[in-house]
Amino acid sequence: MVAQKLVGQTQPNWHDMSPFVVHFTKAANGKSEYENSMSILSSRRLQARNPFGIGKNYLAAPKCVCFSEIPLHQIGRLADKRGPYGIVFRKEFIVKHNGGPIMYAYQGTTHATVLRNLVDGAAGKPDDPVWQIAPFVDQPGLYGKSSYFFEWEREWRHVGDLNFKEADPAFLIIPEKLHEVARGFFDDAERENLGPNYKCPFIDPYWDLDKIKSILMP
Repeated sequence: MVAQKLVGQTQPNWHDMSPFVVHFTKAANGKSEYENSMSILSSRRLQARNPFGIGKNYLAAPKCVCFSEIPLHQIGRLADKRGPYGIVFRKEFIVKHNGGPIMYAYQGTTHATVLRNLVDGAAGKPDDPVWQIAPFVDQPGLYGKSSYFFEWEREWRHVGDLNFKEADPAFLIIPEKLHEVARGFFDDAERENLGPNYKCPFIDPYWDLDKIKSILMP
């Protein structure tokens, strides 16, 4: 019997938690955040471009797509770092596709050392089972002159590319000034059979919680 992939429920007044995870699009490869966002939405695919987690510097480490479970009223904090465009899914969708929240094994702890030894032993073995868990474990700590502490991002990951349908996103993150233009663009794409139409809500990352909830939970 296949186990059900369930996600614990949050309550509307639990503002420290979110039923969603967000992937922000960054400027990269000579393209702006907007251009990369439209490319993702057009292809209906989030590409796994980089390895993450313990062992990310080994060739055997798989590439991942990253998300954040940051609370709705703090989305602007990530937008400051990533940009004002993003795509948002319910947690259930990511878990259904075998993604999930990452774990933290703090530098110097016993479990961090054990995990590091397992990964080091699988460095040249891409089929080793440890690579199924390594992308979901980070080791916060001090490394040389730099520190690595990103717990505030409440990160989730999915190993490999993530394909989705236009009905799958819970909402899109787009600057408010472009909401009307974006809605018209997607409607035209559907009418002219040029691409998908995203009929989900659009949210500006800098709206306050009350305004976001008024759109998502009218």
